[in-house]
Amino acid sequence: MIVFFIIDKVLQGWCQMGGELLTVNDLSVKFKTADGLVNVLNGVSFDIARNESVGFVGESGCGKSVTARSVMRILESNAVMDGDIRLYDGNSNVVELSAYKASDIKLRSIRGGRIAMIFQEPMSSLCPVYTVGNQIIEAIRLHGNYLKKEAREIAVEYLSRVGMSRPGQILETYPYQLSGGMRQRVVIAMALSCEPELLIADEPTTALDVTISAQILMLLEELQKKMNMAVMMINHNMGVIAETCSRVFVMYLGRIVESAPIRQLFSSPKHPYTVDLLGSIPKLTQKRGSKLTHIKGHVPDPLNIPSGCAYHNRCRLFEKGVCEVNVPDMSLVGPNQYVACHKYSSE
Repeated sequence: MIVFFIIDKVLQGWCQMGGELLTVNDLSVKFKTADGLVNVLNGVSFDIARNESVGFVGESGCGKSVTARSVMRILESNAVMDGDIRLYDGNSNVVELSAYKASDIKLRSIRGGRIAMIFQEPMSSLCPVYTVGNQIIEAIRLHGNYLKKEAREIAVEYLSRVGMSRPGQILETYPYQLSGGMRQRVVIAMALSCEPELLIADEPTTALDVTISAQILMLLEELQKKMNMAVMMINHNMGVIAETCSRVFVMYLGRIVESAPIRQLFSSPKHPYTVDLLGSIPKLTQKRGSKLTHIKGHVPDPLNIPSGCAYHNRCRLFEKGVCEVNVPDMSLVGPNQYVACHKYSSE
């Protein structure tokens, strides 16, 4: 379970992608609350290769953002994390991210440097009392040996690369003076200014309108190719994942329940949850006035996770005496396609 598909990917894909960049094995996260320990992640394992774009999908509360924050080591103080997170460089050197405390200098040099993150809400990344320029320049100088003038030139360059007109003037503005789309571009520019090897994009277009969202996603795809970086795209929108990623991980209640190349997942989904997610997407061929398909029930409370397969109380393939008894292991069901479902583990 801990390394349910890493060896397979090493043999089949990493050589073409440029080698491994990040591996996460058996990651578990619990939060201490007044009501007890809340299990948010339960044995999450995945890998990301260099230059690869992978997606994480699932309903709200399934653990996507906590997974990203675990990689960045920026979990809240009441979090208890267990598992193995490794970051590789091109010379087979490994940094055990999970071995450091969140405040360690080593991790601080990696955050924003080798790994950068775009958060759901730009204002959570930008301080309202400092100019855009102050914040981008500070990030650049923190992770590189630059004079202030050199850092400013780099900031102007990256604001220009993310499509901001008059980048020199933008540096002098405060975040509240910019629109949502402009703030998001500033956040992207700041994340990319230190040329990270891995960019984590956590719902980067949630607060934006459709037109701006499309522009931001196209921009990220273009910059990823130019900069040869890996992207970890977190989104609840399957359409966004389909357009931006080559491989996808489907999460439900703190576990990865299916992983597959994007085309394979859309053409032949295996896990009942994946099938239901795809089935709930509105279709252009639907008759006017017809009801939209929805997934019955709701995501269970993490304080009271169902026994066995966590999806069994919503699953159309529920088998009494099996599904609610044991947690299913990951099974290989196709080329690079893995699913955690008793229907396939018994085959």
